Order: sequence, then C-alpha cells, then structure tokens
Amino acid sequence: MRKAKLQRTTRETDIAAALVIEGRGRYKIATGIRFFDHMLELFAHHGGFDLELTAKGDLDVDQHHTVEDVGIVLGQLFAKALGDKKGILRAGYFVMPMDETLGLAAVDFSGRVAAVVDDKVKVRLVGDLQSELVFDFFEGFARGAQANVHCKILYGRSNHHKIESLFKAFARALRAACWKDKQMAKLLPSTKGLL
Repeated sequence: MRKAKLQRTTRETDIAAALVIEGRGRYKIATGIRFFDHMLELFAHHGGFDLELTAKGDLDVDQHHTVEDVGIVLGQLFAKALGDKKGILRAGYFVMPMDETLGLAAVDFSGRVAAVVDDKVKVRLVGDLQSELVFDFFEGFARGAQANVHCKILYGRSNHHKIESLFKAFARALRAACWKDKQMAKLLPSTKGLL
C-alpha cells in the first residue's frame, strides 16, 4: 500500500495528515472551516483515499493560510506516497456532473508546477469558505506535489455545486493518475528519465 504521513508546522498553521492511496474512502478531517472539511471529505470518498487531516490555523486573521497550507500538505502526501512514480499512469482527468453543473479536472505528476483554476464562483463566501481560496488550495497542491493541476467549471448555477464538482473531479483525476499499470510496472512515465 502506498501511504504517507506528514506534520507541517509554521507560525501560521499546524497540520498533521496521513494518506493511504489504496484506501476505502475513509476520512477524519478538521480544519476549522466546515465547508472546506466537507470538500476534503468528499475528495477522500470519491478518490477512494483514506485521509486523516487536522489543521489548526490563524483563522482569526484569515482563512488563506489554512486553505493554502492544507493544499501544500495534501500535495506533499501524494508525492511522498507515490515515491519514484514508476508504473503510475502519471496523468489523469475526469469530468464530473453535479446536478446542473459540469466540472472537469486534470492532473499530471510531471515534476513541474502549474495551476489553472476557473471555478466561475462570483460570491465571496460559499458556506463558511472564502471562495477565492479554492484557487489557493489547488495551487498549493500543485506546489506540494510538483504537479500540473487544471480545474474548470464548464457551466452551472449553484456555487456550492461548482466547488463540489471540482473537488470530486479532482479526486477521480488523481485516482486515475496514481493508478498502477501492470504493463508499465518498471517504467518511469517520462522519456526524460526523471520526474
């Protein structure tokens, strides 16, 4: 089983997390931001990952540090659990319908960092989450995992559904990218010989 544990402590956040890639979708999450917890819970469930994550951040200042640092830690967990990346598909994508909303996500564990997020959310808050921080989460993940992350809402009405469809699509895109291909078990998925 591919798994990882991390503790990341800064002056702004204290995060403890554990991941099992070949999990059963079990989770125990507490960030102090309930809507964000909900997104991470459905991320774990839809990806089939086991995820435990506790974040204590300076929420009295703002949610930014907590959301971004959780993204970084989650990315680092995947990078650590994937190890040398031999045999993985490396890239994955998923298109996720969420009632009237359609979102897509694509990820590539390329060793290079890029994040493009178009969530089409035009309100300041969704639940108790500052909506502009959705980008910061995905960008933090890209930095932590050394990956390319692309997330886009094609259309939709509900802001809740827009964010939820991106987290679900992202989970399933990651599941595909982490998939071990028996035919390529000893191959690094790069002609460069390095990821």
